[in-house]
This record gives sequence, structure tokens and C-alpha cells, in this order.
Amino acid sequence: MANLTPNPSFSLTIRFQLPNRAGMLASVTQAIAAVGGNLGQIDLIDRTRSIVTRDITVDAASTEHAEKIVQAVKDLEEIKVVEVYDRTFNLHRGGKIEVTSKFPLHHQSDLAMAYTPGVGRISSAIAEKPELVHTLTIKSNTVAIVTDGSAVLGLGNLGPEAALPVMEGKAMLFKKFAGIDAFPICLATQNVDEIVETVKRIAPVFGGVNLEDIAAPRCFEVERRLREEIDIPVFHDDQHGTAIVTLAALINALKLVRKPLSDIRIAINGAGAAGVAIARLLRKAGAEQLLMCDSKGILSTARPDLTLEKQEFASSESGGLADAVKGADVFIGVSAPGVLTPDMVKSMASDPIVMAMANPIPEIQPELVDGIVAVMATGRSDYANQINNVLAFPGMFRGVLDCRADHFTTTMYLEAASAIASLINPSKLDREHIIPSVFDERVVTAVSAAVQHAARQEGIARD
Repeated sequence: MANLTPNPSFSLTIRFQLPNRAGMLASVTQAIAAVGGNLGQIDLIDRTRSIVTRDITVDAASTEHAEKIVQAVKDLEEIKVVEVYDRTFNLHRGGKIEVTSKFPLHHQSDLAMAYTPGVGRISSAIAEKPELVHTLTIKSNTVAIVTDGSAVLGLGNLGPEAALPVMEGKAMLFKKFAGIDAFPICLATQNVDEIVETVKRIAPVFGGVNLEDIAAPRCFEVERRLREEIDIPVFHDDQHGTAIVTLAALINALKLVRKPLSDIRIAINGAGAAGVAIARLLRKAGAEQLLMCDSKGILSTARPDLTLEKQEFASSESGGLADAVKGADVFIGVSAPGVLTPDMVKSMASDPIVMAMANPIPEIQPELVDGIVAVMATGRSDYANQINNVLAFPGMFRGVLDCRADHFTTTMYLEAASAIASLINPSKLDREHIIPSVFDERVVTAVSAAVQHAARQEGIARD
């Protein structure tokens, strides 16, 4: 497997001292470059006639690679490493989010309106007319990010405490991209009944619920029951966010290879929450030939071990991933690192599209199939065509909150995917540009508008 590219998730700052003479800094940068470190900013911290203290920022590819970089600097003669900062850990110290007031409290009159006795008038008004909670409280702009910590990123069942940094990050994305106030709710239970009951109890505070990092198949039951039992929209991002962005990318990739969705053969590796949701949405969009694999191979009707969700996509075919990929026009991976080989890709149909979205290491490294695939996409930010859920969920929630829809629909998902795809101007569409940047300010507006249009068409908008 090709080496991972150094990236900011393994970023460190090395503070070091060196003699104040020409050429000494060059020896440090050369040592770092020799072991594959990606050099960033270099800062002067202090200088005397004899000694210079500097900070140098370096991106590594892994924890082990970072240690190798530091050791390379330590091995230099006359260079003293003073301290090493892990920039990612430093960013997380003390948490990444906070609650702030929208209005200052400078005077007694401010306090009398914001809190007692004036707030009593607001409470009475809501008691008399409950729908006022949407205009007189944070409910209209607040989302609960709910997890049980059972499927944290690609790391597994780490529990609620270890899930908290991820949920904080999610809250940051809600605020940054859609202006939504989201709060992490990490539950100390992995029991479906207890999860559902807890969310029901806290629902009055929130305008929506974003389910996150809950393992399959439990996630399907949690989402289904919450949709039935609470009157605010529920969205499982690992399912629907992934599916929406995948469809958006596929719409544009198919334009490049001039193949209609209804005619292509699609192999999906990974039959968990994301894989099932992608398959369901692709079917709704018009895909007719889907073959899905899990860790045991093709989901075959001959297999007795399939869950209800997997049975939806059971095929008369059988075999392993290599059999599923052979002759396929599209490979979609939401599974495990390195499971797709160059030979498998070569066995695909002409102009193959590969979307290898396992994180942090994709099903196949793009370097291994450069020149073989027509279009390559991953879940990583350091390659072209990143399939990133942040293109979907902020706008999805902005849309339902603004029109007060009480649930999400498949039509919303389809229209959101179409809206994301449409942001790539045909003249700019190419094999390394099939999806907008997450920092494209048009994305949230386009997705929100698509969601609201669908809600009004389906008669579920309340505003």
C-alpha cells in the first residue's frame, strides 16, 4: 500500500535551539525533508549572539512518522530540541466549543428582561400558545448531536467520552457552515430503548436531532423509532449525509464518462449504515444494477446470516469483492483500508469510477490506480474529490429548521444531492473536480433551498 500523505491531523510544532550561524537552520529543514515531513511555518522565538530559538511546524503521516521526524532533528549535532507540541491535541485542550450570550448583561434592566421577572412573561406566553417556543427560544436554531459512542469514525466502539471530541467538532461545523447552535449529547448507554427514551425527554429543547456514530444495525432502529415518536426532524448523518454527497458526486462523475445511472453496474463494499443508505438512495435516483458486499462477500440470497437491511440488497450472485467488482462501472467503498486492488480495478468496465471513502485509509490509494480510473474520489481532504458529509448536513438542517418541517424525506435527499451537483459549472467539471469544496459558501444556501422546496411540495412545511 502507498504511504499516506502527510496532513494536518498529524501536525506538530518542534521548538529547538541552534547556534546563531549561517546554514544551521538549513540542516534542520533538510533532516525533516529527508524523512518525509511536510514543512510549514518557521517562527523566530528568541535570538542571542550565540543561540537562536525557533519553532517549526511539520505535517506528518502518522504518529510513528511524527516520532521519526522529531528523532531526525534530535540526531543533529549542535541542535537541541526544547519541546514538541502536538498541534491537534493542543487544539482540543479544554474543548472546542462554548456557550455565549447573544445579548450583554450590563445593567439591572438587562437582567430584568433576560431573566426574572421579565422572562416569566415569555414562559406564560409559551404556556398559552406552545408554538411560540419556536420564535421565543433557541429551539428554532438548535440541534442535538446524539451518539452512543459505538461507531466513532472508523475507530470502533470507543464509548461516549471518547466520542465527545468528534461531537464537539460536529457542533463547530453546524455553527460555521449553517449558523446552527448544536450541542453534543453523548449517552452512557447502547440500549435502543434507553437511547430513544432519553432523546424523547430532551426533545423540547431542540429543533432537530442529528444521530451520529451509532453502530448498525442498532442505528436503523433508533432512527426509525425516533421518527415515529418525536415531532422534530431526525437525521442519521452516517447514513443520509454520506448517501446525499455520494449521489451528488456520482451524478457529476457519470456526466464525464457519459453513462446514465440506470444503465450502470455499481459495486458497493460495506453494508453498514452508510452502505445501506447509499444503496437505498441510488435506487430511488434510478440505479437498477446494485451489488453489495460485506466482509464475507456478496450479499447473496443463499446466505442465512443477512440482517433485514442486508436482505433488501441480496442478489442471486455470490462470491467475493473481486467477483462483485468485475465488469462494474462504479465502485463505492464505505468499508476498510486496502481491500480493493489495482487488478480488481482493471477488471472493471471501461472508464471506471472509484469512490474509496474509508477513512483515514481508503479502500485503495489513488496513486495505485492513477491512469486506470476515469474518476477517483475519497473521503480525505488531501486528495481531489473529497466526499464529505459537511456538504450535506448543515444545509439539510438549515432547511428543515427554517421551514419547520417535522421530518426529513427521501425527496429532500434527492433534491439536496442534485443541488450540490449543480454547483459545479459544466465548464469547470473535470475528473478532479466533481464536487464543490466544503468551503464553497453557496452549498448551504443551495441545499437549504432544495430541502425547503421539497418540504413545501410534500406539504410538510409549517412556516
